[in-house]
Amino acid sequence: MKPDRTDLAEGLSISRIVTGLWQVADLEKDGGDLPVADAAQALGDYAEAGFDTFDMADHYGSAELIAGEMLRNWRGQKAPACFTKWCPEPGPMTAEVVRRGVEERLSRLGVDRVDLLQFHWWSFEHPGWLDALHELANLREKGLIREIGVTNFDAAHLALALADGIPLRANQVSFSLVDRRAGGALSELCEKTGVRLLAYGTLCGGFLSEKWLGKPRPDAPADWSGAKYLRFIDTAGGWDAFQALLAAVAEIARKHGVSVSNVATRWVLEHPSVAGVIVGARLGRSEHRADNLNLFRLALDDADRARMAAAFESMQMIPGDCGDEYRKPPFLTASGDLSHHLSELPKTMKAVPDPDTPERARVFSGSEWEPIAGYCRAVRDGDRVLVSGTTATHGTNRTVAPGDAGAQTTYILDKIAAALSALDAQPLDILRTRMYLRGPEDVEPAARAHGRFFSATPPANTTFLVGDLIGDFRVEIEAEAVVRRR
Repeated sequence: MKPDRTDLAEGLSISRIVTGLWQVADLEKDGGDLPVADAAQALGDYAEAGFDTFDMADHYGSAELIAGEMLRNWRGQKAPACFTKWCPEPGPMTAEVVRRGVEERLSRLGVDRVDLLQFHWWSFEHPGWLDALHELANLREKGLIREIGVTNFDAAHLALALADGIPLRANQVSFSLVDRRAGGALSELCEKTGVRLLAYGTLCGGFLSEKWLGKPRPDAPADWSGAKYLRFIDTAGGWDAFQALLAAVAEIARKHGVSVSNVATRWVLEHPSVAGVIVGARLGRSEHRADNLNLFRLALDDADRARMAAAFESMQMIPGDCGDEYRKPPFLTASGDLSHHLSELPKTMKAVPDPDTPERARVFSGSEWEPIAGYCRAVRDGDRVLVSGTTATHGTNRTVAPGDAGAQTTYILDKIAAALSALDAQPLDILRTRMYLRGPEDVEPAARAHGRFFSATPPANTTFLVGDLIGDFRVEIEAEAVVRRR
């Protein structure tokens, strides 16, 4: 028996169990690089057993080199699929920068084309992510990339990328019985657009297993993965609620004669938006291929789902949307609080002090109309910040996501957040917004995007139907903020 398969795209058939290589970095953390030849042979064994789809990244130690060696030695009819990620720091994403990042992936894998190049971005306040994705689309047209994916994108920004014409095939996100965010708005969008999810964290770093049933909460997990997913468990209701869930899953596992891990992973795999689940491999140390094949003998029934749903009642949803754990509190990552890291990222706009009024400063976004009409993107006077009417203009004059009011609203609010950041303010300081919409069909999508952005700190708002806007924009937004003392 081999794993079930699905088509991620035309001509790109993948195993529904994707073998993740993030543990290469963990294995190399203290002892140097793994022996490439031995590790590549271990990968080849996985591929011959049908687990022929591998996921790695630029920061997973020597994983790309190991996969490249495996591909060079492959003698089968069809080469395994190798997915990798490019995770640049925010900054100007010129064609040269993007091509250099892709060519490094090609070189390390020893291939002419990356099967799936997955792009990660730290802060959507910096609009370089759209430039990078458009350049990746250009390199796809040139044959250097077969398909493009993203990692840890929420529903709003995935929708924005699609509305701006990016041909995305996949979004890799956390998805598990503990972290069920991907089953909401993101899955709905994927089912509408055909983008597929690649789910990681399905076992919560090993916590969703018999090993932890009835055990006390660990004080200090042994590895980074354990530290990360313990934060998820704590946020989802705590150890007692998790134990109740684990007991329910164990009950279902006994009923079907499979492992707790099988049940937890199968629950994710049965979501129609999910193309595959990513299961980590500790090359040369341990493998669970035989147990993982039980996923394709198992079918959860209505009683099983009802039993798990009852356990969910005592738990809390992880706050926010997919990927928020990397971008805003609570930072549910292995290292915890990332605010220091995010504060070091380059700002999109720069504050310009007023030479005649010390307590006043302005920021400019680079719009061609700012110098023509004599206005700035935002001005701070003391603790007060006023943001000009802002449209989905990228660079000097390109309209983002033409015709899509929801996507434009998402882009505009990111742009407003960037202006605030340059003036040492935050979106939570916003007390009022005004939205100007072109037509009645724009009201709901713009309102929903506004609601997602301000779900935790809703400001006063007035929305106007103005019948027309300058240019081909559907939405224009202005904001007022008062900076709180922190």
